Amino acid sequence: MTHTPTAHDVRRMALPLPETVEKEAWSMPTFRVAGKMFITVPDEQTSFAVRCPRHERAELIAAEPEKFWVPAHEAGSAWVRVRLSALEGLGELRDILEDSWRQAAPDRLLEAHPELGPGRHSASA
Repeated sequence: MTHTPTAHDVRRMALPLPETVEKEAWSMPTFRVAGKMFITVPDEQTSFAVRCPRHERAELIAAEPEKFWVPAHEAGSAWVRVRLSALEGLGELRDILEDSWRQAAPDRLLEAHPELGPGRHSASA
């Protein structure tokens, strides 16, 4: 049986990422790299939000609507919500968190940490 990720797992996996700090904003935990937010954990702690380019977000939601969604008030943002209970385990959680970290991290950190560098997602042409 795989472990269903929790909000605690989000924190435990996010904080070791280079130059990541946790800061409360809007009455919820947020995680930032070099001052740029890349994860939020809303109050109910059953989901989290990560950076996601809008063109990729639509594809994610269409492919796995039980896992990914966007609240109406965030429709104009480049963020997507992820339901913790729908994840396939801690490996998938780590991949999603690292992908969001890469989108927010400055080039100097990406260059200094090639093990976190370009994931399986190819850049769109």
